[in-house]
Amino acid sequence: PPRKEPSLLSPLHCWAVLLQHTRQQSRESAALSEVLAGPLAQRLGHIAEDVGRIVRKSRDLEQRLQDELLEVVSELQTAKKTYHLYHMESVNAEAKLREAERQEEKRAGRSVPPPAAATSEAGPLRKSSLKKGGRLVEKRQAKFLEHKLKCTKARNEYLLSLASVNAAVSNYYLHDVLDLMDCCDTGFHLALGQALRSYMAAENRTQASQVQGLGSLEEALEALDPPSDKAKVLEVHATAFCPPLRFDYQPHEGDEVVEIQVEMELRDEILPRAQNIQSRLDRQAIETEEVNKTLKATLQALLEVVASDDGDVLDCFQTSPSTESLKSTSSDPGSRQAGRRRVQQQETETFYITKLQEYLSGRSILAKLQAKHEKLQEALQQGDKEEREMSWTQYTQRKLQKSRHPRPSSQYNQRLFGGDLEKFIQSSGQPVPLVVESCIRFINLNGLQHEGIFRVSGAQPRVSEIRDAFERGEDPLVEGCTAHDLDSVAGVLKLYFRSLEPPIFSPDLFGELLASSELEAAAARVEHVSRLLAQLPTAVLVVLRYLFTFLNHLAQYSDENMMDPYNLAVCFGPTLLPVPAGQDPVALQGRVNQLVQTLILQPTRVFPPLTALPGPVYEKCMAPPSAGCLGDTQLESLAGEHEPDLEAESPALEEDLEGVVEAVACFAYTGRTAQELTFRRGDVLRLHERASSDWWRGELAGARGLVPHKYITLPAGAERLLARAGPQAAGEPGSSPEGLLAAEFVHRPEPCTPPEAVAPFGHRRHCLVPASPEQHVEVDKAVAQNMDSVFKELLGKTAVRQGLGPTPATSPSAGPRSPKAPACGRLGKNKGFPRGPRSPASPSASHPQSPDSAFKLH
Repeated sequence: PPRKEPSLLSPLHCWAVLLQHTRQQSRESAALSEVLAGPLAQRLGHIAEDVGRIVRKSRDLEQRLQDELLEVVSELQTAKKTYHLYHMESVNAEAKLREAERQEEKRAGRSVPPPAAATSEAGPLRKSSLKKGGRLVEKRQAKFLEHKLKCTKARNEYLLSLASVNAAVSNYYLHDVLDLMDCCDTGFHLALGQALRSYMAAENRTQASQVQGLGSLEEALEALDPPSDKAKVLEVHATAFCPPLRFDYQPHEGDEVVEIQVEMELRDEILPRAQNIQSRLDRQAIETEEVNKTLKATLQALLEVVASDDGDVLDCFQTSPSTESLKSTSSDPGSRQAGRRRVQQQETETFYITKLQEYLSGRSILAKLQAKHEKLQEALQQGDKEEREMSWTQYTQRKLQKSRHPRPSSQYNQRLFGGDLEKFIQSSGQPVPLVVESCIRFINLNGLQHEGIFRVSGAQPRVSEIRDAFERGEDPLVEGCTAHDLDSVAGVLKLYFRSLEPPIFSPDLFGELLASSELEAAAARVEHVSRLLAQLPTAVLVVLRYLFTFLNHLAQYSDENMMDPYNLAVCFGPTLLPVPAGQDPVALQGRVNQLVQTLILQPTRVFPPLTALPGPVYEKCMAPPSAGCLGDTQLESLAGEHEPDLEAESPALEEDLEGVVEAVACFAYTGRTAQELTFRRGDVLRLHERASSDWWRGELAGARGLVPHKYITLPAGAERLLARAGPQAAGEPGSSPEGLLAAEFVHRPEPCTPPEAVAPFGHRRHCLVPASPEQHVEVDKAVAQNMDSVFKELLGKTAVRQGLGPTPATSPSAGPRSPKAPACGRLGKNKGFPRGPRSPASPSASHPQSPDSAFKLH
């Protein structure tokens, strides 16, 4: 017998022993030769067929795993480029900020107090220049912080992708390759040993002299060792199966940060993400363990089927070793049983391959999620240490200052929901409708890792509330919405595209678009779809490019949100491509989903680039919207508004604005009595004087009444201005309690009590439910006459009590006019002043006591 070489695999050694033994037994009897040519050859053929089939399937599975690995590496490259881009923008923004600070320092250095004679002429110009320079520095500071935040998020994504890729590569070479080798070898050693044992039994029955040869073959069969053979293969091909070097972090142009940073602005995003990953890890571990148990049981069943004894080889020798007896065995019932066993083996084998694929995919997801979770936990622990260095109150105040700027609403000439997208874009001037941009930004900031996004339905009342706010031209997602509203926001986005009339994809293109699914080549399919989409209007293409680029980005988080491109296509297929009437939705929905999946997977190839199709482009790393980040044009316009231009003001306007300050309602308020004004959040209120520490006397749309101090935002210096104007306005008839009460009853609009919602920091506030300004109280004529007489009687009693007759309205004081009064009025119209120092984050739960509550009608 041939000597076994140490580097020879055990199956090859068996074949070598068998070859030598076959040469020695070439002149065996006809019965033995018939056995070798019949059942044994058939069994070996089955083994070869089984091995070839399972190797092909394993090769396909390995190809898919390698494609997934390359895709993950490609995503890492994309994340790296994105990080480099945002870091460059951050560096540029920082350079601009430093330049603006140097200019401000130079301007401040040149600002020497002028002589007293030139103070009145050059003072306003110098103040205006200083204010303009200060605002420029603030604007550059805001830009720098925004780009720095984007750079940090991009870097974090890059580091997470880096850890994920390294984990995936390590998992592939240390686990997946070995499991694939086991898969290729499934049942091979066992089947081969069984066939050869059958051959040995036949040899023992025919010739006892073959014991020595069969002993050698027995030793070779006992040496069949799958783990040893696998170790030899790995040793011989160490270069091919050795894990490559880890991907190292490559900072961009001097960036020294090499760890994930959990800044105060990002903690609200990263902490829920870490918790979500932990929850996903627990569920995925349980699912993978269950799949592994099923996989082991299936493997055991498959090996039992492979190892089952045919029995037909030895049966041939029980009656007669003649050729005629052997030929008659072809019609034996054992052949039919072997056929059934073959079918069972193939079915079990297919199920085993399916479960193996699920197990490998689940283990890969576990490895990537575990790597991300460890990175995030390290970052959070480091962030807890840094959190002690920065007060959370400072961060909260800074966050509130960013979100307290009133957001002006827009009026649309075209319907938003259920309207024509192209006409709406033309009339509103929004390249991407506000509802699309705001919903996508909200999901980008809060819900990329949200499990089941777009699949789980939101609360219908909340969806309707958000939709109505967008219809009014407001942006309800800037503030007042939390991560609990993610499903509702996603529902609003789908509702918007589903309600468009006509649909965003022309019905004329429906058949041609679905025809692309018949093309097998992915490149040809993408080219065909891109050529058809070029027929759509440019404005619609910009919106589609924005949407599908976002969906592509969302699908990259499928390990965490469980929404891969196919699941997203199932959610958006009926929304974007409704099946026309007269066609079978059930038969066509699969092709529709395949088309939408192609658009999600290949947005950069399907839609024109920015150079060919100008317009807004979706950004992967977004910052929260900040009203303080104004553009150059807005900054110049605001600076121009604050420049004193008293010569252009008419005398009548100056007299009207003297002693009056405009304030902005930061919360909605419903008056409890006729003396208190009812207003909505964002309304501009004209304040005349301070009634008490908690109340102001003011007016809204001609109706005068009391205004709670904690519900409004005052411009700087407003209280001092009203304090000087208070004695002048005290003699006006409308400022007395009785006159104010009468004016409020006549002009006050019908109160509307809106529902309440929970503010982000736990306080309860009024929601954005406006009260219609056209609603008036219908009063009976007799009641009006009685009330008129009562009011006159009250006014007369007050005049007698004060020892005065009818007092005419006093004229404004002839003293020196304050130049800040007109400026405050302009500031109020633009809703641009900060919150007063005494104003809380949200109004108190209890209403302040009205100072005029003593004036009641009996």
